[in-house]
Amino acid sequence: MPSDKPSKPSTQALRWRRVLLKVSGEALMGDRAFGHDSVAIDRVAQEVRNVIALGAEVALVVGGGNIFRGMSDAASGMDRTTADHMGMLATVINALALQDGLERNGVEARAMSAIPMQSVCEPFSRRDAMRHLQAGRVVVFAAGTGNPYFTTDTAAALRAAEMNCDVLLKGTQVDGVYSADPKKDANAVRYDRLSFTDVLARDLRVMDATAVSLCRENNIPILVYSNQDTGMLATVLSGGGTYTLIDR
Repeated sequence: MPSDKPSKPSTQALRWRRVLLKVSGEALMGDRAFGHDSVAIDRVAQEVRNVIALGAEVALVVGGGNIFRGMSDAASGMDRTTADHMGMLATVINALALQDGLERNGVEARAMSAIPMQSVCEPFSRRDAMRHLQAGRVVVFAAGTGNPYFTTDTAAALRAAEMNCDVLLKGTQVDGVYSADPKKDANAVRYDRLSFTDVLARDLRVMDATAVSLCRENNIPILVYSNQDTGMLATVLSGGGTYTLIDR
């Protein structure tokens, strides 16, 4: 029986080889109001499989907004630390769903949690995570940084720095960073390239300020692209397509 496991050909076509992809919880729920949609999860898995076939090493950080939004519940009266811990647990559920979806699509994957729960998934260890990446496995980082008051955007920047990633990718519903919401403002201007300082000074809110600052300090570019088009992840990693690149 032929294997579905992707091969590892030359990486010459790739502009960036080791990458971290921030996946929102909402990206896993498809047209549902909450929870998971197997088609949406398969779509993410297949995008990742495509870039692995090009020779990329891929790590993921997943959010939990499809299950629980810590900030909104904290604002309605719940203790912020408790709410954030509940949100972290939601990301573990999502990481397990992604691990299953990746393996279902022929990609070896390991979910790793910043909050140890060995009977569910591996605890995060930089050394072990690096070994997984070097062995061609996708690592799905869960539970954010393991601390309240830090977003999964910040966790993505932190893990990208720890894993020595070449770029941090953020897929959105639009093809880059705009001066305003293009769905609400017809005059919104799309940027091809921005500096980290531009993003912070203009309060563009691509990612939270802590995440952007961490990427700036560690010289990790942020690439914002549309995840609505099939194959776009492989296209942008090869230097094509439409996106906004944030760097120095």
